[in-house]
Amino acid sequence: MGALKLKLEPRTGIGSRKVNKLRAQNLLPAVLYKKGEETKEVQVSESDFLRVYKEAGTTSIVELDLDGKIHPSIIKEVQIHPVKNKILHIDFQELIMDEAIRVTIPINLINRDSIRLQPSVLIQMVDEIEIECLPMDIPAAASVDVADMTFAEPIYVRDLDVAKDEKITVLTDLDTVVCTLTEPAATVEEEGEGEEAAVEADETEE
Repeated sequence: MGALKLKLEPRTGIGSRKVNKLRAQNLLPAVLYKKGEETKEVQVSESDFLRVYKEAGTTSIVELDLDGKIHPSIIKEVQIHPVKNKILHIDFQELIMDEAIRVTIPINLINRDSIRLQPSVLIQMVDEIEIECLPMDIPAAASVDVADMTFAEPIYVRDLDVAKDEKITVLTDLDTVVCTLTEPAATVEEEGEGEEAAVEADETEE
């Protein structure tokens, strides 16, 4: 699969009035920044951005075309309106390809719907972790297979696949619990009721 591409245009002027005019034209305000360089004010087509964002998320490298020059970048932050659920602003971070970068990646629990120990309830405590690596080594997610989980053994950050990758440094505490497996509450209550009934029966016999 080829690299994801997205065309940007320079943005002149800032402020709410300018931004409202952009949105009326289905354009989104954004910035492109790079370590050691001045931040660039840019704008991007909303439909084009949504198409790329759906595939890239915040971990895949996107080739940004600005004035004919390609800027390998990641989508660092997307600000969403809390009520209207509309994109307000985008931060693109241009990458230095031979310099490690810190990123947050999601956790993927493989086979979460196929856990062999049943009945059971899977409880996920952590949805994402922070890592550091070269841009070309950024994984889409940190994964672990939970099909064989037991009630006694939770999954820790150290059990994730990225924790075993020499190219990646996991910055989140390796002893952080990612998920646990517990018995359903109804099962526990039924067992408790059964024990109470047994005690009552013993007392009646006495």
